[in-house]
Amino acid sequence: PRPWQPPDRRARQHIVMTKTVCIVGVAGFIGSHLLEKIIRETEWNVLGCDMVPPNKIQQLLGAEKKWAARFEFHQMNITVEVEKLDDLISKSDVVVNLAAICNPSEYIKQPVNTINSNFTDAQDCIRFCVKHDKHLVHFSTCEVYGRTLSSYGLPATDPVNYILDEETTPMIMGPVSAQRWCYACAKQLVERLIYAHGTENDLKFTIIRPYNWIGPRMDYVPGVDGKDDGQPRVLASFMTALMKDEPLVLVNGGEVYRTFCFVEDACEAVMKVIAHPDKSSGHCFNVGNPGNNIQVKELAALMIDMYAKMTGKPKGTTVTIPGVEYYGKGYEDSDLRIPSMRLVKQQLGWEPKTTLKEAMEATMKVFIEKYADKLAGIKRAADGDAPAAKKAK
Repeated sequence: PRPWQPPDRRARQHIVMTKTVCIVGVAGFIGSHLLEKIIRETEWNVLGCDMVPPNKIQQLLGAEKKWAARFEFHQMNITVEVEKLDDLISKSDVVVNLAAICNPSEYIKQPVNTINSNFTDAQDCIRFCVKHDKHLVHFSTCEVYGRTLSSYGLPATDPVNYILDEETTPMIMGPVSAQRWCYACAKQLVERLIYAHGTENDLKFTIIRPYNWIGPRMDYVPGVDGKDDGQPRVLASFMTALMKDEPLVLVNGGEVYRTFCFVEDACEAVMKVIAHPDKSSGHCFNVGNPGNNIQVKELAALMIDMYAKMTGKPKGTTVTIPGVEYYGKGYEDSDLRIPSMRLVKQQLGWEPKTTLKEAMEATMKVFIEKYADKLAGIKRAADGDAPAAKKAK
């Protein structure tokens, strides 16, 4: 018989590169971008599930697509169809869990549901990854850090008091009566549960802490594809106001800071996590862009200026509303979120590339293309105005 010969290099690469990734929450903002990147840039297979219709991934569906054989979508409720979730995870190499409630207005209105969604409902994914020995990539939040040490009076000149490091920064939440923190606490507790399974049951895991990822397909616009009384996150909220010619609401004056990261950059980090479990397993990673840190009131000013230039419309205005009035009793906020990039650079060699202005332009452009005409129509109907043709300029 002929002596054994190793497969050629291309065949070996194919074996190494082929993975099956289960994305729980595939039809959401992040899930849709991650799916698109995987499908277009790799040979990996994807088993995706979500309880919402696949509106944000519609462009990737269809038997005629060249990747059709590599992607399955299952519209399902993972808290009810538990056996089906177990089956999907058993067929996967990696499980990316994006399922969560992550909207500050919901933390105040539905704290029980927020805790259950982010802690209780995450446990089946963890359990099945332990059972089938799969790599779990769990999405947490930068909110697990709570408020910075500098906000409690320690010197703001010392980076240790405000730069958030995965391995050294303490996590400081507000009082239990401040319901705003129920989300962060639930996320932190599920992180500790995952770590515990890593210690006791050899769970292979990676935790992602996103820092305000932005980009096309994020959030919703109230009254168009969201509830009329909905309150989307800050960027979508500001865009809705701009397109409706309403003042941008600055909660408590917009004094807090946010650090925005373009979703395309962020998904590149997640791809590295999936591709290199030898470097990512057992770690938490901040995934953000410290160069894009901005005070919310300055963000409003930037968006007002950019929107006017993009549309030719007059510049918008702002209005300040107390947090208790806007969100309800129990509202508090984190003051500053600047990620340490030490660990993610060290382990994955990842750095974000997109500036805040570039990310904002790409995001705002899609909002305008998708929603401006619809909102204008709603406003005309409400005001009893003449048809659009008579108003055209």
